[in-house]
Amino acid sequence: MFQRMDEIMIEIPDVEKPDPNAAAAVQELLGGKFGEMSTLNNYLYQSFNFRSKDKLKPFYDLVMSITAEELGHVELVSHAVNKCLRGSTAYKQPDSTPLDAVKDARLSYHFLAGAQGAMPFDSMGNPWTGANVFNSGNLVEDLLHNFFLECGARTHKMKVYEMTDHPAARAVVGFLLVRGGVHVVAYAKALEIATGVNVTKLVPVPSLSNKSFTEAAKYEEKGVHTKLYTWSDKDFSSIGQIWKGTHPEDGLPLEVIQGVPEGVPIPEAPESKEEFAPGISADEFKEIAKRLKMAGNIHD
Repeated sequence: MFQRMDEIMIEIPDVEKPDPNAAAAVQELLGGKFGEMSTLNNYLYQSFNFRSKDKLKPFYDLVMSITAEELGHVELVSHAVNKCLRGSTAYKQPDSTPLDAVKDARLSYHFLAGAQGAMPFDSMGNPWTGANVFNSGNLVEDLLHNFFLECGARTHKMKVYEMTDHPAARAVVGFLLVRGGVHVVAYAKALEIATGVNVTKLVPVPSLSNKSFTEAAKYEEKGVHTKLYTWSDKDFSSIGQIWKGTHPEDGLPLEVIQGVPEGVPIPEAPESKEEFAPGISADEFKEIAKRLKMAGNIHD
């Protein structure tokens, strides 16, 4: 089961800098082949179908805990897309062409099929597909795939970071570079225990350090790259049999934290009248409030 909180993992800068094409680039980190929807669903189905989980509990616990974090990453990237899109258009009467400013946006589907929000697509508007999910049932093969997947995801994050200087995009991408790096090392260590091969010698892939990116370096300075969460108050603690020792890049001690990281409130998204969202007028809002009071037996 999953428990949900009305929080996201980090605070995203709230700036007046609409950039639809930046949003399109960030979409690759959501619905691309190496995006967060792919990492989430790879680990989700591997956790559903895991064989001999009692005998291989540390590996099962690892996949389970990382799955939960990936849900938060999907959420975080979605809000980054939303922040990049915010303010792209302004309300005007329909005959005044209020959406004219975005007709040449690279991914106009943000405006045609939604209300300037994230969608389960890649940077070119191709829908995410379950064909991106790999689950062989073989422990070593799946761990090796996961290591490769996280390295590929890291490469894409680095490229998107270099593609846009939008503060919301860079804040999220920088954080995810660090957390994705945790997963790279975690799967490398799992492979080492399963096979005896020192896969951590390959880290980092690509060879450029996260410390080269300002928005990632600030989290590494806080030790965020050394912490692996169980995402459960009582389960999955045996990941400590894998996530132990020191970080292969800077030698800092690794730490398992039982539970979840501290989050921040999910930001409020303003209405977009030109997109008919949420499509509730002031009078309709009053009527809804009145009906809610009646349903709750609340009297003024």
